[in-house]
Amino acid sequence: MDHATTLRAMLHRPEIVVLPGAYDALSARLAEQAGFDALFTTGFGFSASALGAPDIGLLTMSETMERVRHIVRAIDVPLVADMDTGYGNPLNVIRTVRECVESGVAGIILEDQEWPKKCGHFENKRVIPAEEQVAKLHAAVEARGDSDLVIIGRTDARGPLGLDEGIRRGKLYHEAGADVVFVEAPQSLGELRAIAGAFPRGTPLFANMIEGGKTPLLTAAELQEIGFTMVVYPLSGLFSAAKAIGETYRALHDTKTTASRRDHMVDFHEFEGIVNAPGWRDIETRHSVR
Repeated sequence: MDHATTLRAMLHRPEIVVLPGAYDALSARLAEQAGFDALFTTGFGFSASALGAPDIGLLTMSETMERVRHIVRAIDVPLVADMDTGYGNPLNVIRTVRECVESGVAGIILEDQEWPKKCGHFENKRVIPAEEQVAKLHAAVEARGDSDLVIIGRTDARGPLGLDEGIRRGKLYHEAGADVVFVEAPQSLGELRAIAGAFPRGTPLFANMIEGGKTPLLTAAELQEIGFTMVVYPLSGLFSAAKAIGETYRALHDTKTTASRRDHMVDFHEFEGIVNAPGWRDIETRHSVR
């Protein structure tokens, strides 16, 4: 069973699918080693780690796909890739989807913001007409062919147009072929409940939990009870890394040693295990000409 088929089957299991956000191959390996059976690529994390910039549409499709491929090769669990708007019109979406299928991606998110898009929890977002996004989703369904690629249809309409329009678009996108519905950035528990209550029971629904974002933080169990099928914690790893790295660098700057931070660090040999140095040494030994 390939990873896309595995992810599709996960949509029908009783417990909610919990996806940690990975922003590079190392964070993806750490998430897999922590026990997660599926992962998510965070567009904000890609932009922050590659450019030191926020999620405001600065990365191209090719730059995003390069990072996605690195992650796919580094792990052995299904990966959901945040592919923003599909990077253009239906023709661009077709190319984007084909690239994802060929790269072994298990699922993708396609959103309805105007390009350049912004983080879903930023202000002043703009969305394209719903019928244009429907056309893009039709193109995505066609482009995935006979693969089991899971398509997550995301709408950012809640911010600029209100919750009712977000729900309306979610229904349209599901009818257009999105396997999972993602109404981004609801702003209260009541709105989360309204989203879940607006769809027939069993409709796969996606929630996004960002520490400090617009949506109240709930546990996966609470979201499951409401009626959500998948939940992503896209920036938890990135935020944790930013805090830990910043504190270590400040300690080094102030004290000229890392002694006070050793309990917050893995050591050299532990890190070798994280990046599978023994496995690479074995390959080197087996293929050495000496």
